[in-house]
Amino acid sequence: MDSLVASAARSLAAGDPLGALKRIALRDDPPALALRGIAMAQLGDYDRARELLRRAARGFGPRERLERARCRAAEAEVALAARDLRWPARALDAAARSLEALGDRANALHTRLVGVRRSLLLGRLDEGEAALAALDTNGAPAPLAALFELSRAEIALRRVRAKEAESFLARSHAAALAAGIPALVAEVERAQRALSSPSARLIRGASVTQVTLEEVEALFASDNLIVDACRRAVRARGSSVSLASRPVLFEIVRALAEAWPGDVPREALIARAFEVRSPNESHRARLRV
Repeated sequence: MDSLVASAARSLAAGDPLGALKRIALRDDPPALALRGIAMAQLGDYDRARELLRRAARGFGPRERLERARCRAAEAEVALAARDLRWPARALDAAARSLEALGDRANALHTRLVGVRRSLLLGRLDEGEAALAALDTNGAPAPLAALFELSRAEIALRRVRAKEAESFLARSHAAALAAGIPALVAEVERAQRALSSPSARLIRGASVTQVTLEEVEALFASDNLIVDACRRAVRARGSSVSLASRPVLFEIVRALAEAWPGDVPREALIARAFEVRSPNESHRARLRV
């Protein structure tokens, strides 16, 4: 690796894509193409980034297996950043295995974390959580430690575990500061602000208040009967019944909960559940059922 390529790589690791491009923007050798691709990805030009990474992978010789594996892993990360979820999970796994076999533990871990982020984007929390549990992060570089803890925090947030999320975000923030990457620090701090900001509305009769995730967690653990309009579920004492596949029934339950302790006229329930202005006997019969 020559001095310009090495300097550009250090700039990218520090989150400075423009600084990297100043050194290698006019070069077309495979190492420079790969770094240019990563720089374009950091700048948000994902199509150009993928094109450059593919050119770099083609340019590396058959003996340069490590470099080609890194290009494949980087292309997968760019696809994820562009929200192109068509990139198959098996390709990510193959890239990670190649990097592990070639001794590049840091990039292998990074690729595994990309796979976790893909699972979370697809809403596969159990899959993502299992993948995180299988990772060995002892001695991991600070940026990867920050991403690892940030992924754990995201899972905790989605599972409405505010205390866990707060702890994971604190660890992620410390690692991001140690890494010295402003964009990573900003990402973690955005998540921390989101955690402390109102995340839901609590409706109790005529009273409507904003509540944080920690307050939502406490409500879910209480003896109150909670109608969760976000997940279309009914909760009580830590248990949950999903009504996501029964929208009419959910709207009826929601209307009754919002009116409690009052009543809801039958015609209002029909209008709410069936979205009609002029109910007929069929709607009344379906409401009785």
